[in-house]
Amino acid sequence: MSFSELFDSEFKARNKGHFSAIVRVATADGAMSKEEKEFLDKLAVRLEISPAEYEEILENPLKYPINPPYLHAQRLERLYDLSRMVYADHILGPKQKEILTKFALALGFTPGNVKFIVEKAMSLLMLNVDLDTFVYEMTHMNK
Repeated sequence: MSFSELFDSEFKARNKGHFSAIVRVATADGAMSKEEKEFLDKLAVRLEISPAEYEEILENPLKYPINPPYLHAQRLERLYDLSRMVYADHILGPKQKEILTKFALALGFTPGNVKFIVEKAMSLLMLNVDLDTFVYEMTHMNK
């Protein structure tokens, strides 16, 4: 196996783990809304999840290991990506904050701070900030 094939397979496995974690969050309340399904459809395309993999993950999201980000900066980067997807397409309408809150909790942000984190993330996205600015602002939001 070449180095590039190894990198591609690790990248693919990480994407599957990330996608399965998001599916778990979307189905945590026992049902998946139409808006959540549409969001997952778009996310699968962005993460290069094939239709067969998509169906397999929906059927059994526990099959793939979650690769949770250990570092706070990595959690912020994932929150940035998820927030941009939620906000950019406007596919969740009034449920944007609710869905983003679920994702933030799944990423490891604490329930006591998640409301403030989601509010700040949404306000930064409305300003169309880049990743570096997002991470800086989120890191320094209490100062």
